[in-house]
Amino acid sequence: MNALERPDTLPRSDVWAANAAHSQVRYSLKAEAEPDSLCRVLNLFAMQFLTPNSVQMSQRGEWLNLEIGIGGLSWHRAEVIAQKLRNLVCVGEVEVVNLPQLQELATG
Repeated sequence: MNALERPDTLPRSDVWAANAAHSQVRYSLKAEAEPDSLCRVLNLFAMQFLTPNSVQMSQRGEWLNLEIGIGGLSWHRAEVIAQKLRNLVCVGEVEVVNLPQLQELATG
């Protein structure tokens, strides 16, 4: 049994934007090319019981370029996660983008 199947463990809800539309977002970030950088970044999602639907990484010199896609987030929650990513000591820059084409499919 994994953590999500336990009855006492539910995904965290976004109480600040409970009625906001959920969308697909993409995080683009640069992190130091250290062995633990990817784990630190992905751990922020794991701690909130979120599983990204896509993760791409490439190394360019001393930096890792990461693209992380995840759905089901309000824009408020996506921004809060982006700020937490920016606070990681190994992360240099973070950009979060709302993917409108998936949001239009959901509302249309």
